[in-house]
Amino acid sequence: MDKNKLKIFAIESRKKLIEDVKHKAKLIGVDKEISNPFSSAEGMETYENMGQTYTIYGEDIEKRKNLVKQVTERGYDEIIEEVAYTWFNRIIAIRYLEVNNYLPTKIRVLSSEIDGKTEPDIITESPNIDLDFTNEDKEKIYNLKNDNKTDDLFQFLFIKQCNKLNEILPGLFEKTEDYMELLLNISIIDQDSVINVLIKDIPEEDFTNQIEIIGWLYQYYNSERKDEVINIIKGKISKKDIPAATQLFTTDWVVKYMVDNSLGRYWIERNEKTNLKNTLKYYLNESEQSSETTKLLKSIRNENVSPDSIKFLDPCMGSGHILIYAFDIFMEIYREFGYLDKDIPELILNNNLFGLDIDNRAYQLAYFALMMKARQYDRKILGKNITPNILPIKDAKQNKKVLDYIKDKNTDLYEDICYLLDIFKSGKEFGSLIQVKNLNYNNISESVNDLLKSLNSTLSSFSIKKFILNEIVPIIKQAKILSLKYDIVVTNPPYMNKFESSLKNFATKHYKDYSKDLFSMFIYRNFEFCKENGYSALMTPFVWMFIKNYEKLRKYIISEKNISSLIQLEYSAFSEATVPICTFVLCNNKYDYKGTYLRLSDFKGGMDVQNEKVLEAINEDVDFKFEANVNSFSKIPGNPIAYW
Repeated sequence: MDKNKLKIFAIESRKKLIEDVKHKAKLIGVDKEISNPFSSAEGMETYENMGQTYTIYGEDIEKRKNLVKQVTERGYDEIIEEVAYTWFNRIIAIRYLEVNNYLPTKIRVLSSEIDGKTEPDIITESPNIDLDFTNEDKEKIYNLKNDNKTDDLFQFLFIKQCNKLNEILPGLFEKTEDYMELLLNISIIDQDSVINVLIKDIPEEDFTNQIEIIGWLYQYYNSERKDEVINIIKGKISKKDIPAATQLFTTDWVVKYMVDNSLGRYWIERNEKTNLKNTLKYYLNESEQSSETTKLLKSIRNENVSPDSIKFLDPCMGSGHILIYAFDIFMEIYREFGYLDKDIPELILNNNLFGLDIDNRAYQLAYFALMMKARQYDRKILGKNITPNILPIKDAKQNKKVLDYIKDKNTDLYEDICYLLDIFKSGKEFGSLIQVKNLNYNNISESVNDLLKSLNSTLSSFSIKKFILNEIVPIIKQAKILSLKYDIVVTNPPYMNKFESSLKNFATKHYKDYSKDLFSMFIYRNFEFCKENGYSALMTPFVWMFIKNYEKLRKYIISEKNISSLIQLEYSAFSEATVPICTFVLCNNKYDYKGTYLRLSDFKGGMDVQNEKVLEAINEDVDFKFEANVNSFSKIPGNPIAYW
């Protein structure tokens, strides 16, 4: 795929969508300041703005009231941004679904299967499509068609399609907030609209079973906002801007190196008859170890490991790139055990893959990407009501009425819930760095379910039930994922050191020796996630290998852990990161171990050149590959880790 085209499209789409949403909002008197209607009558309000008169009727009046409430509480810019990216996510997701023929209706929404036909098939085929149309809906469709209101008809059908997709993909197609529906302003008539540019400029083959396109579009959509946060904001980066400041889509070959040499290595070491190595393009053969170490490794790795027992976590999953590739490797592992392709995806989603992120948008796309990857292998997977083990980390909310009710019914549950609501009060700021007690989260969930069943149908009970389902249940789920131990932990953590006071205090309290940057805290945190002898793989800035600020982290790794392999990239190779990076795999144990190191600092030319050199090192002996115990770095020519 042409990533430059993707970048141009995503950046321009964000501008266009924000502009269109603002225009629609202004027509109904919603801007930085809220205007009253020019005139109003029973069931009708009229607004005058920008030389235009715009009238809303019936339920749209309530939608506007909700919009005003949201703008007042959360701010105009935040709401506009939220509406724009929500519709962008759904446009891209529906494009992927229709190109791969995954839509349940089998009717295209944004385009037509007939060459040369500009009108989307959903318009042509409506109302004879299974989108739960009422008689009133059908009448509206006929009227809009007769009045040639094509864009109004398309927007109505688009919302219907999104809400219908909630049945099979609820993690992305949540029931649309009414104010979002009111601000939907996408066109199929305008040749410069987001949809028409998407159809015209991005080839269908880019969407054909290439789910990685979702991650690239997500990063590029946010690239200008990221630049604003990093370059314009002076001093500390606020909680709400952390996702924008730290989003980074991991280069494909780096993902494969990390997963091949963590998950792949873990399986290969524990299954002598496996042929998995033959499918792992970036697998680095283990260095020759001493006889004593070889004997120790054999005792450690002599395990009977079944595929469904291996747990893999990405604690900063972004749009799910690492999880998607890990899915493919798990497919190969299960196949070796004789499982059928159609049965494997459900097992992987239920047993193997786990992920967390502080960004709701990233979570939605990671969820969609995983479900689409599963759909490639099992055409019935979307109808199985499966919820992957991935979550957006929430901020906990307090509700005295609900807590008093829980306390009255179950004091032990009350204490556990109070603990969780307290520890996650800044969940979206501290994210996966939060360390939770190892409580019995299954029992807590069962107790909450019993509590929900006991509630009657009164209005008061309804509000209690709603809070428990929407606020407490997700907190329990994210706490459980954070409490588990994993065989493999792989991530591209956030890189950020401009902390506001709350994050700085948290870092100092919980990660004092590693608190100079988010990435260094995650290097340490991943070991806590990891089982003994499990693997932790990361891509991070390479400053932790060289400068004094990270001396305690280096000493911790040298004295407590093993480096299985490490690749130091050329200084400016990864332009997306704006910092020099490295990628490495660590083993959560300590013994006399000889790791493998690639120093690529002499090879300029970007990530493609780095990729070529890594493949050279895997396939033949080269002078930039070293095999050594971490304590022997000073004896290596061109010392790849200068201050160890």
